[in-house]
Amino acid sequence: MNRWKPLVALGAAQFLVVLDTAVMNVSISTLVADFDTTVAAIQGAITLYTLVMAAFLITGGQVGDILGRRRAFGIGLVVYGIGSGLTAIAPSLWVLVLGWSVVEGLGGALVLPALAALVGGNYRGRDRAVAYGVVGGLAGAGIAVGPILGGWATTYLSWRVVFAGEVVVVVAILLMLRWISDAPATGPRRRLDLVGAALSVVGLAFVVLGALQSSTWGWLEPRNPPFTVFGFAPTLFVIAFGLVLLGLLRSWVRHREQQGRDPLVRWRLFAIRPLRAALSSLLAQNLILLGVFFTIPLYLQVVQGLDAFATGLRLLPVSLTMLVTSMAAPAVNRLAAPRAVVRTGFVVLCVATLWLVATVRPDLDDLSFALATGLLGVGMGLLAGQLGNVAQSSVGEVERSEVGGLQYTAQNLGSSLGTALIGSFLLGALTRASLAGVSAAPVADATRQQVGTALEQGISFLSLDQARTALTSAGIPGTEVDTLLAEYARAQLVGLKIALLAAAAIAVFSLFLTRELPHRREAEPVAPSEPAAEPPVGAPG
Repeated sequence: MNRWKPLVALGAAQFLVVLDTAVMNVSISTLVADFDTTVAAIQGAITLYTLVMAAFLITGGQVGDILGRRRAFGIGLVVYGIGSGLTAIAPSLWVLVLGWSVVEGLGGALVLPALAALVGGNYRGRDRAVAYGVVGGLAGAGIAVGPILGGWATTYLSWRVVFAGEVVVVVAILLMLRWISDAPATGPRRRLDLVGAALSVVGLAFVVLGALQSSTWGWLEPRNPPFTVFGFAPTLFVIAFGLVLLGLLRSWVRHREQQGRDPLVRWRLFAIRPLRAALSSLLAQNLILLGVFFTIPLYLQVVQGLDAFATGLRLLPVSLTMLVTSMAAPAVNRLAAPRAVVRTGFVVLCVATLWLVATVRPDLDDLSFALATGLLGVGMGLLAGQLGNVAQSSVGEVERSEVGGLQYTAQNLGSSLGTALIGSFLLGALTRASLAGVSAAPVADATRQQVGTALEQGISFLSLDQARTALTSAGIPGTEVDTLLAEYARAQLVGLKIALLAAAAIAVFSLFLTRELPHRREAEPVAPSEPAAEPPVGAPG
């Protein structure tokens, strides 16, 4: 039993770091009311949390190599606890963003790469495969249990209680640090690549910023941007600037390697095919997961009018099936190769998401919705139990911390893009459907022009009561308000369905990312005592 004690501490940390986003997703309507803000503002806070982690994780991995992985893990937990405490007492949205999105995000960026390396350093052979399966399962559990925990706390106590409780959990994990054997990086002591870190952080930030603001700024035709570029919305230009910076990062890293200096990340890692496939699949998995977990709570809370706890209960099937399936990874590995399991997972995700599209109706069909979300959890569990182990098993001990940074960067970048892109599809479809409904509605031309002009400037996902208040405040006659509300209710369902269809399309596309995953069963991880070696380019794993 003692051999699994390190996994208790490491698994608790993994569970904690991924719990927050799930809690926030079911508390959206409460947060909007508490801080007198909009859904888009809370969407931005959710996206910023994962963006900060995505942007700093590679740097966090290098810091772990320099300071020592257990020490970086402990420092990251302290930072994370400070952020949780600040979030629990946040008096305004900006303090919430500082404590949760920024401080907790920075703490997570130190914790996660060190965690991945420490799992690899504390376990060998089949134990390591089991450990990574458990960690993947607990990551899924954090996302899955979050709606229940967050919904209950938000409805009967306060969402703040969750973050106050996180401080207690952080202290408990810090007391368990002595159970964990350090996994020091081998080879010469590394130096921090400040230029590479800056290019990575700013490049990733601009890519996600553009995706996040697309619903407000517009993709090409400007809606309500702070500026235009050649008469176009700045969205694609902001994303392109981020991609240029990431291209410069690639050149800078190669330049550092040629000079014999420590790069932010060894670029040759991307030539390892199983690793490359695992990273891209992790990005796609989290893009789908966070996109769906942003969309469905909006449907349940804003359209169906459920409170946070009732929303969490409706998501209980995905919580249970995701946890059970991901924890069964070691048994699944004995039956099928990682490639087959991951492909099955993406197919299941596509089917489940299409099933969810069919459940998005004015009335909630509890049975059909429960079965669809349960199937969604199976698909996510199949992916969560495989991809982390594949990524870490593709390299030796020297590269573990770097790969941990890349692994969690892919996950959090996918989470950021999932909330931003799927949210953009939702609001874009809502705007177009609303405009079409207003154009066809039997209302006065003056009303049609007034409402149409407002819609073209951007729209938020409001409840019907909020929409009624907005229309009444704008001086729209009462008889026309009811007509416009009916059109808006239809537009809401269209927007939700388009968002879920986009997630299903991403699941189908993701099948092409799996070709280089290991196609043999029981692929053994590299033992820590073995010398690190780069697999030959093109090796199937």
